[in-house]
Amino acid sequence: MTAAPPLQAVLFDRDDTLALTDPAVYREAALWMQERFGLDPRQAGHTLAQVWEERMNDWWDLRSHEDEEQFWEEYGSDLTARLGLGPEAAAEVMAAYPYERYMKPVAGAREVLSELRRRGLKTGVLSNTLPSIDRTLDALGLADLIDVPLATCLLGVHKPEARAFTLAAEALGCRPEEVLFIDDRPENVSAAQAVGMRAALIDHSGQTPGALSDLREVLELC
Repeated sequence: MTAAPPLQAVLFDRDDTLALTDPAVYREAALWMQERFGLDPRQAGHTLAQVWEERMNDWWDLRSHEDEEQFWEEYGSDLTARLGLGPEAAAEVMAAYPYERYMKPVAGAREVLSELRRRGLKTGVLSNTLPSIDRTLDALGLADLIDVPLATCLLGVHKPEARAFTLAAEALGCRPEEVLFIDDRPENVSAAQAVGMRAALIDHSGQTPGALSDLREVLELC
């Protein structure tokens, strides 16, 4: 049996892998809206969550930063209308609480990425997300430790399609079999393995048997 080639890179998903949604920011945003616009904070928080839940997949066909800018303009207009605010409030609300503000890095994220760099491994992110992935990684405080950030909207193909993984390997300058991929969705892990990548499932809740439960466990696989 031919030995596996040396690992050259670790590729991560973003949401629920390197980053989590921070519920505290919804409360913070609702209180800000109370102070700024006199809104009931409970209703404001409920509306924030509801509008995002309804529109969270509307970005799937965006393919440029210009597309995303239009998406957020429309989103902001919808949100403020549902909050009972005038259209002039949309830009202010979206500037104060852009979507990356609702994210927080998982425990150990910088530690793990720094150690991978120290070991001479490349690092990448492949996320089913809007074009602004650089901005989100910067907000998470991780951008300086990611060599190749890839948003599937800009690739034009989303996980778990095989082409997303082969494009990611190319961007990393590696063959798929030289890449370890970490994701919270089993279908994406299976798809990565199908193109030749090593891959592992992560579940930060610790409820999935056999899955990693802490990002620091990635270091044991490298």
